[in-house]
Amino acid sequence: MKLFKLQCLKFLWTLKAPHRPLQGHPRLVASDVHSQYEPIRQGKQEIPKYFNFASDVLDKWSEIEKAGKRPSNPAFWWINGKGEEVKWSFEELGFLSRKVANVLTKECGLQKGDRLIVILPRIPEWWLVNVACMRAGIVLIPGVSQLSAKDILYRLQASKATCIITTDKLAPTVDSVAPECQFLKTKLMVSKGRREGWLNFTELYRNQAADHSCVKTRIQDPMVIFFTSGTTGSPKMTQHSQGSLGFRPLLSERYWLDLTSSDMIWNTADTGWILTSIASLFDPWAFGSCIFVHNLPQAESSVILNTLCGFPIDALVGAPTLFRMLVQNDLSNYKFMNLKYCMSGGEPLNPEVMEQWKSQTGLDIHEVYGQTETGIICSVFKGMKIKPGSMGKAAPLYDVQIIDKSANILPPGQQGEIAVRSKPIRPLGFFSEYVDNPKKTAESERGDFYVTGDRGTMDEDGYFQFIGRDDDIIISSGYRIGPFEVESALIEHPAVVETAVVSSPDPLRGEVVKAFVVLSPAFSSSDLKSLTRDLQDHVKKTTAPYKYPRKVEFVQELPKTVTGKIKRNELRNKEWGRM
Repeated sequence: MKLFKLQCLKFLWTLKAPHRPLQGHPRLVASDVHSQYEPIRQGKQEIPKYFNFASDVLDKWSEIEKAGKRPSNPAFWWINGKGEEVKWSFEELGFLSRKVANVLTKECGLQKGDRLIVILPRIPEWWLVNVACMRAGIVLIPGVSQLSAKDILYRLQASKATCIITTDKLAPTVDSVAPECQFLKTKLMVSKGRREGWLNFTELYRNQAADHSCVKTRIQDPMVIFFTSGTTGSPKMTQHSQGSLGFRPLLSERYWLDLTSSDMIWNTADTGWILTSIASLFDPWAFGSCIFVHNLPQAESSVILNTLCGFPIDALVGAPTLFRMLVQNDLSNYKFMNLKYCMSGGEPLNPEVMEQWKSQTGLDIHEVYGQTETGIICSVFKGMKIKPGSMGKAAPLYDVQIIDKSANILPPGQQGEIAVRSKPIRPLGFFSEYVDNPKKTAESERGDFYVTGDRGTMDEDGYFQFIGRDDDIIISSGYRIGPFEVESALIEHPAVVETAVVSSPDPLRGEVVKAFVVLSPAFSSSDLKSLTRDLQDHVKKTTAPYKYPRKVEFVQELPKTVTGKIKRNELRNKEWGRM
C-alpha cells in the first residue's frame, strides 16, 4: 500500500513536470498519459489491490498544498447568487469531510458497505457527504431534488439504504413513505431548523471531532450506486467502484478534461447525475483543479452568463440544452473572464448551435459521449480537429467499435450499435453490475462487447457519430432515419428554438417522422400551416428528402429529464397511444 501511495503521489507530481509549462503551472500532456498507461487496454497494466480516492488522492493534494507546490486557488468554490460563498482548500476539505465521516459512523452507526441515499441540491454539504462516504467506505446513492414520493420510495426499498440525507423541503416527502421502508434507520436533514424524527446534519457535523481514520478499501469495493432509467421498466441500480470512478481519472481522463491544478471548472449538471460525480468531483480533483459550483435553483441565461463574466472559470460543462439556451442571447454583451474550454454531454449537440456559440464567443464546444455505466466513452479532446456532428474518438482505456446484431465489427461508415469491448479484460471505468439484477447485467453484453443501446457510425479517422437510441430509430417505408439528423436540420431554421423528432404511426408507411417544435418568439404569430410547409421544405433541402417530418406539432416546451435530456420516449409513447 505504501508503494502504491508513493506511485500515486508521483503521478500527481508528474502533472507539474517542469518541462511542460502552461500558464506558469506545468503539466503532462495527453499523449504522455496515453503512452504511459495505454497497456491497460491490453490487460498489461497492473492495478493496485487497495485504493481510496479520499486518502490516496485528496489527502495527497493536501500535502502538496501544504508544501506550497500547488497554486493558491481553492479546491472548492461555491456561490448561491445571493452574496453567500464558500471556499475550501484541500486541507479544509479534508478537515470538514472527516467531521462528516464521524457523523455518519458515530452518530448514525453506519459501517463500511452500508448504503446512504443523498438527495441534495448544489450545496457544499453534497461534496462533504461524498468525500465522507469514501473515508468511511459507505456506498453513496445520489438522487435529484425533483424526485417524487414514489421515486424516493422505490429507491429506498430497492437499495435497502439504512440512511438518507436531504433538505427540510424534501423531509415531509420522505416521511410520507418512510413507514414502508423497513431498512431505513436514520434520517439526516440539512437545515437550520428541526423536525421530529430527524437528526440535524449541520449541528452534528459542526460539533464533531476531525480525527477520523480512512478505512482501507479494495479497488473493486462499491463506492457509488446510480439509479439509471431505461426506456422500459424501473430504474436500474448501476454500481461503480473505487476503481471505476476514483482510480480511472488517474489513468485516462486528462483526455476529456485536460485540466491542471491552476484551472477552475464549472459543471452545471444536477447532483443526481454521474456527470456531476466525474466532472464536479473525481476528475477535476484528480488533477488538483478547483471545482466551481453555483447553486442555480433555476437555469437562467443571464445568471449563467454573468457568472462566467464575474468569476475566473476556465472550463464549462453543460448539457446541450444549456448551450441552446445561451445562444438565444446576444453574447456580444458579455465578456467572459477566463473561459477557454467548453464541453457538452448527455445527448448530441446540433452543429448549428456549435456554430452560433463559436461565432459569438470564439470558443469551440467539445462534445463528450458516455453513459452511467461507463463514464466517458468518446470525446473531442483538446487540440483535436472538430468535425461537426461528431462526438470525437474513443477515450483511453476503451476499445469502441460499431457492431452488428451478431457482435461483428462493422467497417467505417456503416451504421450499427456503439459498443465497448468488455472481454477478455473488463475496462477499469466500467460499472460493476446492476445490483440485484444479474439478468440485466448479462443482457448488457453481446459477444465480447458491452452494448450501449445507441446507434452510430465511425469514419476512417476514428471519429464517432451518434445516430440515435436503438429504440429511437424511425423506420419509414423501409428507410432507417435517425432523429438527430432531422433535428439538426430543423434547428438551423430561424423559427426553431428546440425540437424533438420521433416516430408516428402511419397506415401506409408503417411509421413516419414527426417533429415537435418550440418556436422562436419572433415566429410565434406566424401562420402555422405555412410555417409547417416551410420547415418541411427546409429539411428536404438540408438532408435526404425522405427524412423530412411529414407531421409537425408546435409546442410550448419539450418534456425533459432532470438532467436536461429530451424525453423522446414520452413523446413517442403519446404518438403510439401508449400513455
